[in-house]
Amino acid sequence: MTMTTGVEAAYRRCEDITRSQAANFAYGIRLLPPVKRRALSAIYATARRIDDIGDGDLPPDEKLDRLAETRAALHRLPADGGGDAVLTALGHAATRMPIPLDAFDELIDGCAADVTGRRYATFDDLVWYCRCVAGSIGRLSLGVFGTAEPGPAAPLADALGVALQLTNILRDLVEDRADGRIYLPAEDLERFGCTLEPGGAGFADPPERLAALVRFEAARAARWYDTGLRLLPLLDRRSAACTAAMAGIYRRLLARIAADPLAVTRSRVSLPGREKAWVAARALVGRTA
Repeated sequence: MTMTTGVEAAYRRCEDITRSQAANFAYGIRLLPPVKRRALSAIYATARRIDDIGDGDLPPDEKLDRLAETRAALHRLPADGGGDAVLTALGHAATRMPIPLDAFDELIDGCAADVTGRRYATFDDLVWYCRCVAGSIGRLSLGVFGTAEPGPAAPLADALGVALQLTNILRDLVEDRADGRIYLPAEDLERFGCTLEPGGAGFADPPERLAALVRFEAARAARWYDTGLRLLPLLDRRSAACTAAMAGIYRRLLARIAADPLAVTRSRVSLPGREKAWVAARALVGRTA
């Protein structure tokens, strides 16, 4: 079916958002055929909007109101995009692919937890948060990719999301703490004798204890990658390449953090563009980084 001009423009808007704001994910998304690339861009643009509400400068009550309004708008899809380009594109995609739009409810729940300053006593508590804000995106993406084995594939997509979010948490320790957010479980902080209280250029914790904590969490995240990457054989070649590229970039980022745990206290750890492109190229020929 030919798309209308309005729908085409809506998808272009989502692709623009993805290119400009998804530095890591864009390397994988570009490996998809056009129909799937547009649909995944619509998912990303919607998720970006939700994240921006949670991370913005509004007072907490207003953020929660905006999140509730966004939830209500998503519940009206795919019937009514309300003239909003991002929602129009997402609604169009959802009429053509089995995208589980209710997974956005979990993303909103996770962002609401950020707004209210929720902290996590145990790793299981943290996994709940990771599944909300990243596992949900894995399951939404699976609706675009498609698979002949949705039963086994869904929890693997979820696990890969957890791995990516754990990597983000380690990378952003200092930035998150400056915003009053501590994600690492209280039980782990106690185990390693760390508080993540500010001090000097990073934290006041003894460097050797903080390094041990980061290595421990990095090893835990690596195990989630091992589980989540079992998704790849359940996808078609281009979808598997997209997934492998995105996961590969983050897994290499995690390896860099594990090799120098205190680097996260000095600057935001990242990969150069040429290395990301190399990971994406390997993914396209069926090789993971």
